[in-house]
Amino acid sequence: MYNKILSELKQDYYKENFPNDGQRFVAWYLRNIHNLDTFETKDCITDGAGDKQIDAVYIDNQACTVYIIQGKFYGGDTVDAEPLREVLSSWIQIKDLAHLQDGANHNLQVKISEIATALEDEYDICFELIMTSALTDAAKQDLTVFQKQLSDDETLSANLVVVDNDLLKFKYEEALNRNRPYINHEFRLEDGKYMELEIDGTKAVIVALPLKDCIKITGIKDGSLFRKNVRQSLGTSNKVNKAIARTIKNNPGDFFFLHNGITAICSQMSIHDGILSVKELNVVNGCQSLSTVFSCSESAKKANSAYIMFRFYEIIDAERADNISTSTNSQSAVKARDLRSNDKAVLAMKKAYEQFYPDGYFVTKRGEKVDTVKYNTAHIVNLTDLGKQLIAWHSQRPNLSYGETKIFDKYFDQLFRREYAPENVQALNVLFSTLYAKWDKDNPMGLNETLLAMKAYAPYHQLYAISVIFCEINKMNDSVPSPAVALRKMESSELLDVVIETAGSCLNMALETASSEAVDSGKIFVPQNWIKSKASLKDLRMAIKQYLASLKMMPGGKQVLDQLNSNLEMSKEDFDSRWTAD
Repeated sequence: MYNKILSELKQDYYKENFPNDGQRFVAWYLRNIHNLDTFETKDCITDGAGDKQIDAVYIDNQACTVYIIQGKFYGGDTVDAEPLREVLSSWIQIKDLAHLQDGANHNLQVKISEIATALEDEYDICFELIMTSALTDAAKQDLTVFQKQLSDDETLSANLVVVDNDLLKFKYEEALNRNRPYINHEFRLEDGKYMELEIDGTKAVIVALPLKDCIKITGIKDGSLFRKNVRQSLGTSNKVNKAIARTIKNNPGDFFFLHNGITAICSQMSIHDGILSVKELNVVNGCQSLSTVFSCSESAKKANSAYIMFRFYEIIDAERADNISTSTNSQSAVKARDLRSNDKAVLAMKKAYEQFYPDGYFVTKRGEKVDTVKYNTAHIVNLTDLGKQLIAWHSQRPNLSYGETKIFDKYFDQLFRREYAPENVQALNVLFSTLYAKWDKDNPMGLNETLLAMKAYAPYHQLYAISVIFCEINKMNDSVPSPAVALRKMESSELLDVVIETAGSCLNMALETASSEAVDSGKIFVPQNWIKSKASLKDLRMAIKQYLASLKMMPGGKQVLDQLNSNLEMSKEDFDSRWTAD
């Protein structure tokens, strides 16, 4: 991996944006393993003077996890425990964020403020030590001690994951969806605790396997058994993994009934004399569980009454095996958004939309596949996207659009328990998809790179800005315009792109003004915290007011303003009260 990565670090992006191979390696990891784009990657890097042994910070808002990354790009075979001690040091410092921020460099100071906000929202912390070497045997012993120390701490528990050369290779190959591992194993079956099946020509075996036998499976410790898994073990500080460990230690007899089981694929399997033999074994769902069982090996050995369900599938075709791996690894925990998919209000909205647009489809369930031959792609809308658009437009709170949990839990009644015209659903869909298409690598709107690094949620501020432009032009500052009427006005006058780009420019202005004010007052400006705060709304509204006022003094500006006023004029009946969301 070292030579491969070294070769890829010669690409222009890495050479032009990062001064040394250490930073370039961390950037490579963020792009290839965490799948961040170029702007997001650059925003995460904190390495340099005053980095406090923290090379990068990536906050995953959807997974509610703070990743604190330390990189060691060495060409040697092994590394001692020094990098582990550096991670431990950074963890100790993070327990006192105010003190850590005092001597940190600017990039890290910004990220520390972002970490503090994430911790207030109860995000998990995962330290990732990434390297192209392996730990020495002595360092591996230290790793076990450090992992326990981090996970057991009552003030700030965390996961510590060492991504060594082998694990880095596994993660990279998983990202490319190639190369199945070659692990062969034999399982001793107990009478009455297994069943052979054949489903549509595919052999399957369902087994109640003694928990103590799980720790004997090759590949759990080094991760090779889970090559198809999107992520490796997160340690025992994860809430679910802690619960698994408690059951093993305190209530092993109930383990079988409390656990969903393990899914594994293999290229060949057979049963002879009570032995199940499998070839090319790969666990595609159950990495966290088996890793936790392995970490509790002494308790598992003594738990004679503890069993776990295994589903073995014999899959000869490599492409089919990859499809099964991808599908099972795509499964996620049930979220508030999933629980709302069959809500009466949502189903009523879906029915109304699909009746109004016979060629349209309203996606209510995550992962739902839509036949794009049967349905018009321009009329396919998504419940998750709609929730974020509604809170940005009608509640005038785009600062809440970044997290779907609150939208489909705390604010669900305000957003969905009311009649809502299908034309407005479609209008929001068109407005957002049109503006979002401009948030690409070519950056046609000339957005600040900091905004591009927040592509997952900053575009909702631009959607909000469009509504504010209509409010300002029509002098309806305490109301919200109808999305359908607003869209018709812009399309009929061929001003859609003009208004979208104006909203983008005003968002730029608001960010830069807020940043300058913070610097002038000696404060640290944290763009991610600003965009999630109400201050961003006030600043953006002010930027729009100033822009419209400035048109009167610009050459040709009065003509532009007159054009906006005449073409975007709406009646009072086309405005509604803001939907309260806070």
